[in-house]
Amino acid sequence: MKPKMEDIDKLIKDTLTEEETKFYDSLEGQNIFGMVRGLYRGKNWWFTLIMHIMNIIAFGLAIYCLVKTFDEENANNLLLWIAGFFFCFIVMSMLKLYSWMAMDRNAILREMKRLELQISSLSGKISE
Repeated sequence: MKPKMEDIDKLIKDTLTEEETKFYDSLEGQNIFGMVRGLYRGKNWWFTLIMHIMNIIAFGLAIYCLVKTFDEENANNLLLWIAGFFFCFIVMSMLKLYSWMAMDRNAILREMKRLELQISSLSGKISE
């Protein structure tokens, strides 16, 4: 009979020291707001800040281009304003995609740390 996941977690926590237990508990899954906050931690927080500022600027430019399309009478200029709008939309999409990939990378690293901790805990228990 397979042991339940709660039993395995209890077994792992029983073999950990108090400091390791705190670290293990900090590796629990995060909600979306915790993941976004995680982007601003670490050595690349400044890049995330610049990226979000650029995203806001691109959004403002996209709105500006969209408003200008309604005022334009010349077809060539209308196409240029529409192209500007789509370019800003693509820039915003790519910046958001980068953010989602960074959040996914952080989640994967957190799970890898959890696995490393479990392996070291279980190997310590086996060697005893």
